[in-house]
Amino acid sequence: MSLSLEREAAKTAPIIQLRPESLAPPATEPGMQIIRRNGTVSPFDAGKISVAMTKAFLAVEGHTAAASRRVHEAVEQLTGEIVGALTRRMGEGRTFHIEDVQDQVELALMRSEHHKVARAYVLYRDERTKQRAEAEAAKAATRPTAGPLLHVTLANGTKVPLDHDRLNLIVGEACAGLDGTDASAVLAETHRNLYDGISQDELALAGIMAARTLVEQEPNYAYVSARLLLDRLRTEVLSFVHAVPTTASQADMATRYAEYFPAYIKTGIKAELLDTDLGRYDIKRLAAALKPARDLTFQFLGLQTLYDRYFLHSDGTRIELPQAFFMRVAMGLAMREIDREASAIEFYDLLSSFDFMASTPTLFNSGTLRPQLSSCFLTTVADDLDGIFKSVKDNALLAKYSGGLGNDWTRVRGLGAHIKGTNGESQGVVPFLKVANDTAIAVNQGGKRKGAVCAYLETWHIDIEEFLDLRKNTGDDRRRTHDMNTANWVPDLFMQRVEADGEWTLFSPDETPDLHDLYGKPFAERYAAYEAKTRRGEIRVFKQVRATDLWRKMLTMLFETGHPWITFKDPCNLRSPQQHTGVIHSSNLCTEITLNTSDDEVAVCNLGSVNLLNHIQDGRLNDIRLKRTVTTAMRMLDNVIDINFYTIPEARRSNLQHRPVGLGLMGFQDALHAMRLAVTSDAAVAFADASMEAISFHAISASVDLAAERGRYPSFNGSLWSRGILPIDSIEILAEARGELAMDRSATLNWGPLRERVKSVGMRNSNVMAIAPTATISNICGVAQSIEPAYQNLYVKSNMSGDFTVVNEFLVRDLKARGLWDEVMVNDLKYFDGSVGSIDRVPDDLKALYATAFEIDSAWLIEAAARRQKWIDQSQSLNLYIANPSGKKLDALYRLAWSRGLKTTYYLRSRSATHVEKSTLKGTDGKLNSVSSTAMMSANAPIIVPHANTAPDLSGALACSIDNPECEACQ
Repeated sequence: MSLSLEREAAKTAPIIQLRPESLAPPATEPGMQIIRRNGTVSPFDAGKISVAMTKAFLAVEGHTAAASRRVHEAVEQLTGEIVGALTRRMGEGRTFHIEDVQDQVELALMRSEHHKVARAYVLYRDERTKQRAEAEAAKAATRPTAGPLLHVTLANGTKVPLDHDRLNLIVGEACAGLDGTDASAVLAETHRNLYDGISQDELALAGIMAARTLVEQEPNYAYVSARLLLDRLRTEVLSFVHAVPTTASQADMATRYAEYFPAYIKTGIKAELLDTDLGRYDIKRLAAALKPARDLTFQFLGLQTLYDRYFLHSDGTRIELPQAFFMRVAMGLAMREIDREASAIEFYDLLSSFDFMASTPTLFNSGTLRPQLSSCFLTTVADDLDGIFKSVKDNALLAKYSGGLGNDWTRVRGLGAHIKGTNGESQGVVPFLKVANDTAIAVNQGGKRKGAVCAYLETWHIDIEEFLDLRKNTGDDRRRTHDMNTANWVPDLFMQRVEADGEWTLFSPDETPDLHDLYGKPFAERYAAYEAKTRRGEIRVFKQVRATDLWRKMLTMLFETGHPWITFKDPCNLRSPQQHTGVIHSSNLCTEITLNTSDDEVAVCNLGSVNLLNHIQDGRLNDIRLKRTVTTAMRMLDNVIDINFYTIPEARRSNLQHRPVGLGLMGFQDALHAMRLAVTSDAAVAFADASMEAISFHAISASVDLAAERGRYPSFNGSLWSRGILPIDSIEILAEARGELAMDRSATLNWGPLRERVKSVGMRNSNVMAIAPTATISNICGVAQSIEPAYQNLYVKSNMSGDFTVVNEFLVRDLKARGLWDEVMVNDLKYFDGSVGSIDRVPDDLKALYATAFEIDSAWLIEAAARRQKWIDQSQSLNLYIANPSGKKLDALYRLAWSRGLKTTYYLRSRSATHVEKSTLKGTDGKLNSVSSTAMMSANAPIIVPHANTAPDLSGALACSIDNPECEACQ
């Protein structure tokens, strides 16, 4: 029933007047304006929202006293939410179209699950739209052909007539060559949001937002939006660099880039943003190598991310265009090359083609005055106040320039341990973790992203049970760390005790100091000796628990709070190439780095990722292109070590001594789509194996070549490399220590000659591979992050740049080919949260191909990860997904990960209540209309305490939701 009909039906019901002023709408910021449908502008009035919703509610629910009270409360709350959503647009503009407001009303009703009211509201809007269209058609014959003259307000306050020709040109360029896009549709939506006196910035924004509303109908509009944003960026950058108001079309940039680039370098150096050494390059040669057409390869999310967070700016005004940005990064990495220009051009070609992308710190800081280019830092914290607070200070210095941190806290004595200096008792590790947590928040990397740290603790530490509770939202807040990530550092012996349902003893490390540096059989032997000492009364602080009880609590807290993550100490150390120089005491922020740490050495790793999709050709992996990419990428990563700005001496010493790098990959799911392989298939697991083998082969080979050219890394002698033991060979070391290991050992490439070259020539880098999450750089390249499965086929993605509609373009292509892509399919995808599994008219083969993360068994992800782990000398950020969780499933999943020889796991993801609004996605993107997917993490979720012989039932709990913009690890 339409809203108007329901009104008629309600006329006979007793009416209780609800005056709009009684709703007390929230205060609205002065200056907000509404564009009405006739183009006039009037002040924004939140009370009118309240009135409209009150009428809708009463029409559906009736006019009884009880209903009116419910309506009053609901409308007051919803009005506040709607005004809040609109107010978030203040960063981009103060003027809204009336349709934008009505979109927000509809979204608010749906989110609050007032579905009947929302349905009536939608029908009423449709009815009114038809009436207006009919009225417009009736007036069309008498309407003047020319519309009202609109003016644009420039930055200096001057008003000039709107240049319709240029608007048509820019929109036409944006749609050129993109199937399924229509410039007239973008222009029509743009004109709907124009008004007389519109600012220059709002004019640019109107076109961008117009294209973004069409993304759900056609994924190529993501490119249209990006190109319109590019025009806005060109105006901003060129006007600043050339010091006069300047505009340019994409066609103009074919020649304008070459003249802009020298001015950009000069401006950047003058503003003290760029290293003066960049001015000593042959700038004309580099400018001639720029490829303006590559500006068109961005999707909106990628370019908006660069615009918000990466492009250099002077007093808030950006000075970098995309190709200048990539060339600046390349120049910074080529500074110490013999032919700097040739190397810079080679590096630029790799970055700007999206074949490879350097990590965020490298993109932020390369070529600047403080080139802190490294991604990850690992430290171990000493057991004294000087050491603890030095570690906290080091965290701050390392985080200042965009580093992610992993801290090993296992050496710090536990609660109740004796303190000789004061003859008192220790308060344990938790109070110091609280300090580290607050330091990470205080140092926010210049506002670019939050400081991010992960604390690691071994499973035998006496404080392990309190450590598991750190992320809970209940309990003493002084013993909680709500912002810091945490991870379990689990010895094999503990997993073996779990398997055997044995006892497990917790110790304070001041009484068992050598356990920290032991692993494998020596650890097991020494641990048993300490247990014997407890039986003889020779250990003061200890506690005995059932291993299965502690394991259950680990899984319960992992699921309830998303932490601590599960990482495995023994495979990290037993397969480490650098066993001869020290011990790995933890991983990093994102669990992919496994490097030695000590009091004298802070481990450093330099990251970058191959875009796997770009290396698929005709349904196969293009090995020639992959070899070229990996070879150049390894050179870039090795250069980082020498160019890098080190904030503490321990990091510099470690990095120059061992020279580790972490080459990873992204776009794995896109590659599967391009090859038409379902992620839950033996073929997909085989591809994970083959692709990682190829990357490993070329990365190791490239490091050998660099060693021949530049010399071995200083600590090479005595390493596994020096003994001809490659990652594939080190599996046997782990298997021997465990007694058995269910890990595949097959290979397809000819490793023999390379193994001999490694022994005779040496390696330039102690470690060469690690698969990072790539959450942000994959957005830049427009591919799925890292090794992740498809999250949803249609959803709203959140990050620090806002919320963005994402549509699986591979799915759309296939549905179009079968005549199934239409408005009904779009609505079905919204209703089923981006899943095609429940849509009857989608063929079964497409359902299998486009199954999403929560529709697949995560055991497939573990099997694929195990195949990759064969070839990787470090580790991989492996997220696991649970749609219908239970303790039994979690237990089986993480035991499988351990038994398959994985070194680490990362987040456990669960589906939040709703990620796609089931009404409309129109106007829900970005900062202007922010509709975030909520991070469904709840420490209050019910946990059913398990019986002694059963796994925990976690069905009521929720883990960290995907793409939480507040979770720095996801950025």
